[in-house]
Amino acid sequence: MAVAVARPRVRLVVTADDFGYCPRRDEGIVEAFLAGTVTSVSLLVNGAAAESAAGLARTHGIPTGLHANLSEGCPVGPARPGASSLLGPKGFFLGKMGFREALAAGVVALPQVREELEAQLSRFRELMGRNPTHVDGHQHVHVLPGVCQVFAEALQACGVCFTRLPLERGVGGCPWLEAAARAFACAVERDARAAVVPFSRHGLRWTDAFLGLSTCGRHMSPHRVSGALARALEGIPEDHVLTAELMAHPGYPSVPPAGGCGEGPDAFSCSWERLHELRVLTAPTLRARLAQDGVQLCPLDDLVTKRPEKRAPLSLEHTPP
Repeated sequence: MAVAVARPRVRLVVTADDFGYCPRRDEGIVEAFLAGTVTSVSLLVNGAAAESAAGLARTHGIPTGLHANLSEGCPVGPARPGASSLLGPKGFFLGKMGFREALAAGVVALPQVREELEAQLSRFRELMGRNPTHVDGHQHVHVLPGVCQVFAEALQACGVCFTRLPLERGVGGCPWLEAAARAFACAVERDARAAVVPFSRHGLRWTDAFLGLSTCGRHMSPHRVSGALARALEGIPEDHVLTAELMAHPGYPSVPPAGGCGEGPDAFSCSWERLHELRVLTAPTLRARLAQDGVQLCPLDDLVTKRPEKRAPLSLEHTPP
């Protein structure tokens, strides 16, 4: 007699960001993919190990998207110091906060943003031989004001329909986050809400829910991932299968000078917190907790290729595509 398989409550994509940043990070990401927890990766095409990472993705059949980068390291396009609003005097991007400050000051030329995005999309196709399954933004640059419109136009033009909307329910009320991390997460959420209109106008799609701002680095644990999913499910009808994405940054810590995007690895990549995420993602405890919560892990390209069922709309707080 056949055993009925319960319908999952959540279909969860676990995306490892920064693939191609350095060989040690990539080693850990592949380990987490082979363990069955990471189901998708986002490739930094200006990363020091981008070529070898692309080879690993092909070898292991890893669903791979583009991690569009406008804030760290060297550009892929023809931008030059003194001639590009995206670069500082040494020829590097302006940094996580530096780019945001320049954008807010109105000194970033959006046509140059478009040119760099198109160069990175082209480089991805050279490395992988195809379009990315999805495109998201390194340090969430893709939802910033003005950039989100250019980003949506560039993706529509090249035929990529799936992106990330970093809108995590309840992240502002997570007491374990340091004040600076909580303030940044809330700023990312505000930008993500505003990006919904241009993303929708240009036919982009994303998962119903996003997790990862509250579970980054030292804050990742099976309990907190489960809690973030529970917050995402609040008010959702029982018969609705929620799609969700968990952003993760696993890997073995970078050892300078290897790695980075042209400037060497940063403190984030060298931190023990990368190894902590790797251990959480590869331990059986997390997978057991997800199964207990009715979560089915799936690759992002499953969601890209299969149109969502017709169903009642979710709460506006979830802003679905």
